[in-house]
Amino acid sequence: MNRAAKSQDQRLDLPPIPTTKLVGSDLWQTWQPPPLVSPVPKSKKPRFRYRQVWKRLAQLAYVVLSGVTVLGLKHSYAEYFQSEQPTREISARLIDQTIEQKWPPLVMQGGDPYIRALMRTISASESNYRNPYHVLYGGKYIADLSHHPDRCAIIERGPNKGVCTTAAGRYQILTPTWEKLSERYHPKPTQALSEEPHSFESEYQDVVIYRWLLDKSFWDADIPQMLRRGRIDDVLDLLSGTWTSLGYGIEDNLMTDQLPELYERILHNELNYEGNSYWLAE
Repeated sequence: MNRAAKSQDQRLDLPPIPTTKLVGSDLWQTWQPPPLVSPVPKSKKPRFRYRQVWKRLAQLAYVVLSGVTVLGLKHSYAEYFQSEQPTREISARLIDQTIEQKWPPLVMQGGDPYIRALMRTISASESNYRNPYHVLYGGKYIADLSHHPDRCAIIERGPNKGVCTTAAGRYQILTPTWEKLSERYHPKPTQALSEEPHSFESEYQDVVIYRWLLDKSFWDADIPQMLRRGRIDDVLDLLSGTWTSLGYGIEDNLMTDQLPELYERILHNELNYEGNSYWLAE
């Protein structure tokens, strides 16, 4: 080694190169790989998950609003029930159930309560039976109401004893009277030149008599106004020519003297009538 090379080795300060030859297991035992060390992770700031947070908040808001809505509806229903229930109970107490059972309401729906009460009063005197729409004079019943029955029954007592009468239905209307009234007041008029009779069904009996009592020109009086002024006796007198058992005719019966008072009791029920139905106590 010359001087220049020696001076270079000293300057680099290199370790001596080994001259021993290593092979096989000696090489593996001599050289070992450096241990594997997991790199130290860098510190990262946690990501703020906006979508998940907003989703949770929306779910929470839905639950809260649903609870508030349910509580509000419950409170409103409680207030409604507390405010309406006393009214219904009062209405139920105002209905005289004895009257409703003995002299049932009309089949016809709606109408002037004063006229309705008058019609029920007439029925209490003329057809005081459990099923007045189907009754004939004398108490026999018929099932077919497709037309006026037109059956003759002999009057057994009173000034008309021995006379044949065809009175039928809740208002004991004679056949010729029904035919005339139907032509004018029946809600389902027959066709011209038709021989088909008008229906005598329960509702039509009510409607025809109701419209007849409202006809000022026929009676030459305003019956609804007379009733509103408390003139029930005058009205019964006016109608006694048609229904002779109303107190001013020729055929009084057991109900005749009770009719003015009965009318007031029926009217009391009719005036407390609500929406075509009664609030009945359970």
